[in-house]
Amino acid sequence: MMTIPWETLKEELGDKLSFGESVRRSHAKDESYHPEHLPDAVAYPEETADVVALARFSHAHGVPLVAYGAGSGLEGQVIPVRGGISVDFSRMNRVLEIRPDDFLVCVEPGVTRQQLNDALRPYGLMFPVDPGANASLGGMAATNASGTTAVRYGPMKANVRKLEVVLADGRVIEVGTLAAKSSSGYNLVELFVGSEGTLGLFTKLWLRVYGVPEATLAASAEFATVREAVDAVCMLIGSGLQLTRCELVTKPYIEIINRQFDTSYTPAPTLFLELSGSQAAVQADMGTVDEILRDAGAARVSVVMDERERQKLWHARHNAAYALMRTYPGLSHLSTDVCVPMSKLPEAVDVAETWIERLGIRGGIVGHVGDGNFHVSLMVNPSDPDDLGRAYELSHHLVEYALSVGGTCTGEHGVGLGKMKYQKQEHGEALALMQAVKRLFDPADMLNPGKLVDGIA
Repeated sequence: MMTIPWETLKEELGDKLSFGESVRRSHAKDESYHPEHLPDAVAYPEETADVVALARFSHAHGVPLVAYGAGSGLEGQVIPVRGGISVDFSRMNRVLEIRPDDFLVCVEPGVTRQQLNDALRPYGLMFPVDPGANASLGGMAATNASGTTAVRYGPMKANVRKLEVVLADGRVIEVGTLAAKSSSGYNLVELFVGSEGTLGLFTKLWLRVYGVPEATLAASAEFATVREAVDAVCMLIGSGLQLTRCELVTKPYIEIINRQFDTSYTPAPTLFLELSGSQAAVQADMGTVDEILRDAGAARVSVVMDERERQKLWHARHNAAYALMRTYPGLSHLSTDVCVPMSKLPEAVDVAETWIERLGIRGGIVGHVGDGNFHVSLMVNPSDPDDLGRAYELSHHLVEYALSVGGTCTGEHGVGLGKMKYQKQEHGEALALMQAVKRLFDPADMLNPGKLVDGIA
């Protein structure tokens, strides 16, 4: 077995490389339920040249590289299941260029979503993709993150214009252009976005940004059943209204939110909605929203006029999962998500509710129902095989239904470790082509091995 000359890498990177156990342990997992695996070392690159050095070392000595952003993932993408080097991009955190007239910004991968929006605020601009956590933009691109605003602005794939990428052998390439569209060549940007660090390491990202709207209004709507709420969403989308956010929170989650955040929402299936645009347009559209929701059976519609109350509403939604975790101390959080065609969304949520009740599982449903994507959050005891087995069974039934109606096993969280077993079922013969692409970019399987299209030697 070949001895790895760690000392040569240490000489090149200096204090950018750590072998300390506490540092390694802090990079052994994310916020998912998957078991931790310690990397052999943790690197903190500060520029593209450092990432190139890591790639060349990996290529020469067979050492895996696993990119690490903020560690806020929910499917284990950053867990170094085969050891190697965890590449922590937190020191590559500069906003490199803002082009307000082009509505573009260039950032390093360690820049966080909130950090970018702070930098954009003086220009009257914003970056809208909002997964809830203050994730790194490199990590968000790697997992094709989306979140509450995807119903209007789309996921990361719709908002990454150009990338600088370090390949497995140390080559540096640029993919994409700064133009709004192109008919030239294959779309490699969309290949890299969502590749979960298996094809290359991002060192620069050019992102689309947007003007801050003049006015924003939020509302909550209570329903007797989840199905009524989801049917109402389909009516809203079908009306042609430009919703900025459209979120479902089920009764168990509302009860948890009320306890944890001292709110007083009615314990019922609830939609949280938001519109943004000109003052006149928002006011007019909110009237239409109110009318549609009441026609769809809403027991109560509350329009949120005050900015503080609007922030409070979205704080409750964004932190719902953390509220659930605090409700069950000592247990682990297992969150599974699927995405289905809008017409199948009511039935999909019915399937999830039925199996939660049938299996007696602690948890609830939240989701970005405006685009057919929703999450089932569960609290499990990973050391109890029966408890974990029930959670897996629920996830399995949900994924099976989503795939049966033309949906996907994950609309947002990514494949990671938890959804690899469904890749063949979802993609069929196309999976072999994906594995061939992986071998082309990374023939030795050194970039986040054991992930996404696992099966490569």
